[in-house]
Amino acid sequence: MSDQGSASHSARAPLLQAIGITKRYGSFLANDDVSIDLYPGEIHALLGENGAGKSTLVKAMYGLIQPSAGELRWLGEKIELTGPADARARGIAMVFQHFSLFDNLTVAENVALGLDGSESFAAMSARLAQVSRDYGLPLDPKREVWRLSVGERQRIEIVRALMQNPKLLILDEPTAVLTPQEADQLFTVLERLKSEGRALLYISHKLDEVKRLCDTATILRGGKKVATCNPRAETAASMARMMVGADIGEVKATTARAVTVPRLLIRDLSLEPDDPHGTYLRNVGVEVFGGEILGLAGVAGNGQDELFAALSGERPCANEDDVIIDGHAAGHLSVTQRRKLGAAFVPEERLGHGTAPRMKLSENALLTGHAASRMVKHGFVDRPATLKAVDATTATFDVRKAKRDPEAASLSGGNLQKFIVGREILREPGVLVVSQPTWGVDAGAAAVIRQALLDLSGRGSAVLVISQDLDELLEISDRIAVMFHGALSEPVARADATREKLGLLMGGASPESAKEASHALGA
Repeated sequence: MSDQGSASHSARAPLLQAIGITKRYGSFLANDDVSIDLYPGEIHALLGENGAGKSTLVKAMYGLIQPSAGELRWLGEKIELTGPADARARGIAMVFQHFSLFDNLTVAENVALGLDGSESFAAMSARLAQVSRDYGLPLDPKREVWRLSVGERQRIEIVRALMQNPKLLILDEPTAVLTPQEADQLFTVLERLKSEGRALLYISHKLDEVKRLCDTATILRGGKKVATCNPRAETAASMARMMVGADIGEVKATTARAVTVPRLLIRDLSLEPDDPHGTYLRNVGVEVFGGEILGLAGVAGNGQDELFAALSGERPCANEDDVIIDGHAAGHLSVTQRRKLGAAFVPEERLGHGTAPRMKLSENALLTGHAASRMVKHGFVDRPATLKAVDATTATFDVRKAKRDPEAASLSGGNLQKFIVGREILREPGVLVVSQPTWGVDAGAAAVIRQALLDLSGRGSAVLVISQDLDELLEISDRIAVMFHGALSEPVARADATREKLGLLMGGASPESAKEASHALGA
């Protein structure tokens, strides 16, 4: 195990120490004797695959769970956190990956719910406005949350944490839903917090981001700490190797793909949302050819969910030829009917949408596979066929699980995602629409999924990938379009799609101004 950076800490005392943290759930060790020191004025990365134990460790640091063994020390004194309120009282704040906001309440009302109520609402609102201005995170306290972009919603979570004047701030995947420009703004804020002497614990799967921002990195694997390193002295590949325990294969097209005819056509699709806070689709039109991957970028909440529902058949379109699958007008067809045309769909939400959490994997395979496979014969479920589908997906996509056919909810996020994507790809669909294929997935699992998408397109399928991860889209897409406020930009070839240009389009810039700005930035 490397222990770089210890010399720079010799003259300073750690703010928070986790010493020998162990957490057991029955016979399963989520954390196994994990120790980590967090220092004032330092940004410390916590890295690891899904299921490595990161969430368990930070939950212990925030008082959400009690460790089975080990201890926490705050400024050298042993402490036992009774809950998040106790952690906040000591100066520990956390910004979670998934927002905990009420859409119909204002910014100020949401912030008030996370504070102790010791000041009047008017005074709190004024302080909120002041803190947001001071840190360059502008917010209007009177605006309803449903009117805000995803980036603005994250500002609420960060400002709410800063209003507690924390000494330690824990951030879980804070840039996952941000444009590159918004991420740059966040990095400026985090650097300022560091300069103020606060400690920051930064959880991210984006290793280039970690190299840019963080002073120290602790790496977990299988519940154990395997390394502490200086990320600036490492490469993204070397840190990924420590996380996974092996080299991660390069993602690349294995064959020269022959782009053929359009297999998925979207024609002037307009659709009202069924959610009062949803996004109206406005004249969306694009072709996805056999043998290509079309990437669709955009900040969450700009119509991606509505488009996925229209393509999958969860929402019928106004006209039957709004969606055409392999020459068949499908706008009025159900999900099952579209699957029978050779289409497959992978939604963003793993549990509840992609799978039924309390059903076995074989039963989940049946839910999406019965329409276009031989899992049902003469009205009866062929259970060996469903188990065979699970076994094939497990073997091909390295789905790690405790037994042959567990409940979906028992799998880690990354393994469940590999199962859901693999289940659809192994059907060899002519058209695949996949939303956020590697959301919250570690580098090893992401490489497996991305390679499988490339291989599927190489076999002649049309693949539409909806993703907020620009690095992902730039790695696997042939063309990339951007969705903003329910409208879709013209796709551009990957060679012409810079991060700066795409980021500007994601923020609402016109294609012309985005192109000009991109050139001005030296793209």
